[in-house]
Amino acid sequence: MKTLPFYQVDAFTDAIFKGNPAGVCPLNEWLSEEVMQKIAAENNLSETAFYVKKNGTYHIRWFTPTVEIPLCGHATLASAFVEFQNNNQLGDTIIFKNQTNQELPVIKKGNIIQLDFPATESTPMKIDDIHQKAFGHKPSEALNCGNMQLFIFDSEEIIKNMTPDLGIISTFECVGVTVTAKGTETDIVCRMFAPQSGINEDPVTGSAHTKLIPYWSKKLGKTNITSTQVSKRTGFLDCTFINNRVTMAGKAKLYLKGEIYLD
Repeated sequence: MKTLPFYQVDAFTDAIFKGNPAGVCPLNEWLSEEVMQKIAAENNLSETAFYVKKNGTYHIRWFTPTVEIPLCGHATLASAFVEFQNNNQLGDTIIFKNQTNQELPVIKKGNIIQLDFPATESTPMKIDDIHQKAFGHKPSEALNCGNMQLFIFDSEEIIKNMTPDLGIISTFECVGVTVTAKGTETDIVCRMFAPQSGINEDPVTGSAHTKLIPYWSKKLGKTNITSTQVSKRTGFLDCTFINNRVTMAGKAKLYLKGEIYLD
């Protein structure tokens, strides 16, 4: 019987039961996609990260309970946390690479972990009646952002109290949608829904901020943006937009450490 180390880490928070829980599975060599997908489905977390260290670089992949996705912030932060805290990683920088060979540096600054991801610019999208039906409110702007759609609303209260129609959202041609507005205690607030990717609501979404921060940086006229993802678990991100990159800094807490048993 083969055993694999497994960790569950709450990311973008300094307390367990908050932030976004991620599964983390360090590997010596890749498992088949079928097995990794089954492990992610068994975990039933929004994402489980798998990574293999080779020549000083960490090659990483992320799976929801139903699909592999091209980028995930919180599970990357959780993976870095595992390496820094539990696997005796030397130095304060880890270089992850995704399936398209993009470099995703992660830097440890005390008890803060900072991700450095490529930014995604947005293009305007027509607002249709279906959007108001999906969210219960008409967005003031709608944007295409690569594989995600971004919807801007007029107030933090709309975002907090939104009860979206996930059936409608599941028909949108993207991996998920992010809704956002100006915040009261932080610069912005947001939520993220991805039923088409097996996640009704993602508690805290680093990859969404690679789309959010370029938009809000231009809108607010500043490069440093603080963000609260106002899901039930909540999460806080301190972000910076510079040189077409988005840095996202946050904390993490280890919730669980164990082993996966494979026949």
